Formats: sequence, C-alpha cells, structure tokens
Amino acid sequence: METPKRTETNSKRKVHFPTKSVFKVIKNTLYLLVCATLLLMTIIVLSSRASGGEPQIFGYQFKTVLSGSMEPTFETGSIIVVKDVENPASLQKDDIITFQASENALVTHRIIEKFTQGENTFYRTQGDNNDGPDTQPVLSENVVAKYTGVTIPLIGYFLNFASSPMGTAILLIGPGLMLLGYAVYSFRLALKELDRQNKEAVASTDTEA
Repeated sequence: METPKRTETNSKRKVHFPTKSVFKVIKNTLYLLVCATLLLMTIIVLSSRASGGEPQIFGYQFKTVLSGSMEPTFETGSIIVVKDVENPASLQKDDIITFQASENALVTHRIIEKFTQGENTFYRTQGDNNDGPDTQPVLSENVVAKYTGVTIPLIGYFLNFASSPMGTAILLIGPGLMLLGYAVYSFRLALKELDRQNKEAVASTDTEA
C-alpha cells in the first residue's frame, strides 16, 4: 500500500506596514514645526516693531551678527541670544557682552580684562577673530546684555528681511495662507473619505440584493 504523498507548502505571511499612518504623522509633525517657526518669527518681528529696537522676549534679545569679528564662536548672519544684565559691574573675564560702542552701534565682543578707575568699572574687549583689543575700554554702564551661548546659524539674514516692511507683511500673511491651505486640503480629504464610504455602502447593498 502506497503511502500518500504529502505536499509541503511554505506559506509566507505578508507583513503590512502602516505606511499611510506613518506618512500622516510625519506630514502633521512637519506642518506643526513650520507653523511654530513662523509663529515664533512673527512674535520676534512684532516685538521688534513694538519696542522700536531689537526683538526681545522675556528679557532675552535676539541680535543679528553683522561681521566676522567673533568667528568661529559665531558666524556672520547668525542670530545670537543675549540676556539683560542686572549688575553690569559683576561681569568677568571671558564673558561675551553686547555693549554700546557709539550712539547707534552695538558690538558683541569678549572681555579680556576687567579694571576699575575710581568708582567706575571698565572692561577691555576684543573680537575672537581680531588681532588686537578694541580701541576704547567699555564702561560697565554701557553694557547692554550678556551672551547666553545660544546661536542660530544663518537665521539673521531671514530676520533682517522679516523686519523690513515687505518681510513683515509676508510673515504676517504667510501663516494665515498656510492654515487656509491646510483647511482646504483637510476638507477635500474628508469629502473623498465620505465618497469612498458611500460607494462601499452602495456596493454592499447591491451584493446583499
């Protein structure tokens, strides 16, 4: 009596990855990041407009680096974050400070020496990329802020443009247009989903009939 042959089959299960869900999460995350960035830039620009000077939020100021005197600590076109100094006379050597160099000029350089004359405290400063110290020592009362160590590369170019009348208009209108576009996109997706569900319901009814 012949033994019945057994046919062996190797069935491989197909693994389905939630591709649509992953892409949806990535899309929503990117959208939120863009909106958050635009919102932050809008707040910074409006703060600058309201104060008539540098953008300031909670005591922190955003300064655009206009020269390469402090490279490589921070590059030209970067944004640096500085904070108000409660006691300008308490600063020490190696602190990086922003000070009033002239009536219309702010400079951010490193303290290389601290000294006093009478009751006044002075700082000798120098750019990290400069060969020698600045010509005039800085009176402590002329110190505007201290560098926090936070630098955002290249954003200074964008912030300068955003502070212009045209840039401000674009920055204010941009987020609104993005939200409107996203709302239209979401509405179209909802309509497609409703249409798909209606077609499935009709097909199911025809099958049962």
